[in-house]
Amino acid sequence: MNTFVANKAEEKLGDRPTATTNEPKLRPNETMLALRWYANQGNYFYSCSAVPLLIIETCQDVRVEEVPVPAVTEPTDVICKVTGTTVCGSDLHLYHKEILQMQAGDILGHEWMGVVDDVGSDIKNVKKGDRVVASFQIACGTCNFCKEGLSSMCDKTNSSSVQEKLYGKPFAGLFGYTHFAGGYAGGQAEYVRCPFGDTNLLKIPDSVPDEKALFLSDIIPTSYHSTVCADVSEGKSVAIWGMGPIGLYAAKWSQLAGASRVIAIDSVPERLALAKEKIGCDIIDFSKTKDVVAAIYELEPEGVDCCIDAAAFRYTKGILHTVQRAVGLETDSSEIVNECLRAVRKFGSISLVADYAALTNQFLIGALMEKGITLRGTGQAPVQKYWHMLLEKVESGEFNPTIILSHRFPIDEFRELYEAFDKKEHGIMKTFVQTRFSAPRAEGTPELSSLKSGEIRTSAVV
Repeated sequence: MNTFVANKAEEKLGDRPTATTNEPKLRPNETMLALRWYANQGNYFYSCSAVPLLIIETCQDVRVEEVPVPAVTEPTDVICKVTGTTVCGSDLHLYHKEILQMQAGDILGHEWMGVVDDVGSDIKNVKKGDRVVASFQIACGTCNFCKEGLSSMCDKTNSSSVQEKLYGKPFAGLFGYTHFAGGYAGGQAEYVRCPFGDTNLLKIPDSVPDEKALFLSDIIPTSYHSTVCADVSEGKSVAIWGMGPIGLYAAKWSQLAGASRVIAIDSVPERLALAKEKIGCDIIDFSKTKDVVAAIYELEPEGVDCCIDAAAFRYTKGILHTVQRAVGLETDSSEIVNECLRAVRKFGSISLVADYAALTNQFLIGALMEKGITLRGTGQAPVQKYWHMLLEKVESGEFNPTIILSHRFPIDEFRELYEAFDKKEHGIMKTFVQTRFSAPRAEGTPELSSLKSGEIRTSAVV
């Protein structure tokens, strides 16, 4: 099913009822900059030794535009001026039109923080002028899942009937992540409307700069959650596929949990260098080591206790899954999951924190059963469950989010940033994107770069 078909299916099914709206009122005569997605089609050319030339349809059209500013629409709303935002690896799935129910003009971005600018009449926990970070998910705070601390599975904020049909029940609405996730405007903008602001905003103390607080929106709790789901604990060995921000943070959390060994698997030299030099991981470069599983068994003869897949469904290695994805026989590749199933110790644990969307082929289900493996999808991480504890760890210095912060860019260069990030150019690892409302740069964090002018600072992490 592609985005066009999914949107038509949603029209036929009708939206699920929700406790809030994804269509806010607008402030008259006020505008802001925001990054919007468009549906222009294009092709890119994939090649490898097995597939000399394969043409795959894609979409890589995002634009920074001037749009109306949202207004308080419901009593539980909070409007924030954005002081920090970023681009995430999962945003690249949208960039390549790989997640269902995108619509032209959607405002992207699920990681953001800001200053409260206006509040609805029912808001009690925050006030105008407070510094806050937003959870990437939108939780109502009152449904059974929210009461259990499972905010990412809120029953009342996702309007997608398509997701309900596909999964049985949908996860919570998300900021800036398609109508498959509720169709809410995101944080790659100068203002954001936050529904249920008392639930989805966390006040930040003055001792924590924006460059650290921003990542409490997603990647700090998501990476921590991945280690919880993999049952990482003292004395256990851990292997992590994918050394993007989530994988690197998961490696650090594993180290802090007392793991006996952390093995980092990737092919990007800068990522592997960071994992080895700053976190202390053993590394495997899969571009040079073709049999990753054999390399793991050389380090851990019984297999690793815990595996974390922090890569993604869109990355394929061989011809079989490359072709199947290209022609629509599967949406997700099982290659990395299968490597985890083969590499993990008998009765070991695997957590899938990488984005997987729908269907895969050649899944090694026999190993799952016969080795007694616990394979757990992390789901979208329940941010609010961990927020306060993780903020304490950031504030105390026990966990330093800036170990992966490589660059700082202005909001009007988001289009160029997506392109550079997608191509893994300039050593971009994780960015801080500033707006007109941002505070001055915190000491020790990257200075402002410009992709438009070519004035790009050397990566602060490599």
